[in-house]
Amino acid sequence: MDTLWKKCLEEIEKRILPENYATWFSPTYAFTKGSDTITIAVPNDFFKRCLEENYQGLIESTVESIANARLRVDFQVASDNAHGRTSEPLNKPAPEKEKGPEGVRFFGNGNAVGLNTRYVFSNFVVGSNNQFAHAAALAVAANPAQTYNPLFIYGSVGLGKTHLLHAIGNLIQQNDPRHRVRYISAESFTVDLIQSLKKDDMSAFRERYRPLDILLVDDIQFIAGKERTQEEFFYTFNALYESHKQVVISSDRYPKDMQNIEERLRSRFSSGLIADIKPPDLETKVAILFKKAENHQKKIPQDVAIFIADNIQSNIRELEGLLLRIIAFSSFTRRPVDLELAKEVLKEFTFDRNKNFTIPNILKTVAAHFSIKVTDLKSKQRSREISIPRQIAMYLCREYTQASLPEIGRQFGGKDHTTVLFAHKKISSNMKENNELTRSVQQVIHQIERG
Repeated sequence: MDTLWKKCLEEIEKRILPENYATWFSPTYAFTKGSDTITIAVPNDFFKRCLEENYQGLIESTVESIANARLRVDFQVASDNAHGRTSEPLNKPAPEKEKGPEGVRFFGNGNAVGLNTRYVFSNFVVGSNNQFAHAAALAVAANPAQTYNPLFIYGSVGLGKTHLLHAIGNLIQQNDPRHRVRYISAESFTVDLIQSLKKDDMSAFRERYRPLDILLVDDIQFIAGKERTQEEFFYTFNALYESHKQVVISSDRYPKDMQNIEERLRSRFSSGLIADIKPPDLETKVAILFKKAENHQKKIPQDVAIFIADNIQSNIRELEGLLLRIIAFSSFTRRPVDLELAKEVLKEFTFDRNKNFTIPNILKTVAAHFSIKVTDLKSKQRSREISIPRQIAMYLCREYTQASLPEIGRQFGGKDHTTVLFAHKKISSNMKENNELTRSVQQVIHQIERG
């Protein structure tokens, strides 16, 4: 039973984000096994509910593949002896040196807590899209709390923010193991706070964060709208900052673009260095694929890497997922990894990105994305709700179609070609500074490409 669950955890760890695995799966252990049921011990009802609602399917499919049998998975709060289950688990882990309140456990060796040692600077692929963020992260790791404090890294999902946070912590620990370092997701910080409030144990909660030398917080946007979490994080941030301790934060957007975040927090986030990570270009994606293949002890031809990279626009996690799909299929069928195999395996993911870029399609997609009508885009309305989508649509028509400026203008209700040129220049310029605008344009492009 204990071996079965260990193997299941190893497989699950490969398939979900490291911070999610550390939060929801690390505290679990095998409890009992019946003829058609496996019972997993969890810290509390909150964990039980989360696993049932979000991971039940993944867990049951993993158990089935490892056990070669279809088993129902139940979750048992460890202190609950109902239904005649034994109070002693089959594989109860030894107590950790440091535990949070019930439901939140922190894992680590010595002074480093929550770090994933697989995420280091040496296996982070640097390109023009992330060069600045990488350099800033290296500078912080070399001189914590002396160069850029706080360091705020932002960018879309799956671009390497989490990797950089762990790399900073790992290098700091390597340089000086005396540093007390903690990586935690904002979600886990919130869970810790909730459990501490329930147990009326806020002094212990604060003791887990305020003596730190380095605090690395991932996905800070998760605390949006959570007033008590924002309040406690504000005081935690201030305590560390005023003690000259390093704080590194990641988010999916620029501080000023974050909704439902207190102004005092936005001000703190903006007080240090802000570094963005943009979607990688084709060359960087190819380099990432070579590095990922090397990590799996595989080599892939350049034409295969270019084929994969050319069909995935931004998300590095999706990029790696497709690579693993090809490697797995190659292993199962005992066929070499070549372009023919890649096209066969990824046929449902590939597409002709040019065929959908017609002016009518662009108008229709932009209108749908911004919840307006195509006739609004062609109208003379100048409200911001209409003018920005209209300029985005003109920008896309100029970038992705062969239509002339006068022809594009005619398609927008008879606009002058200078209006189209102005819109293109304005969107091009603003995308360099406005992360929210860039995200919207990329989403529209993706929607058009996928039809």
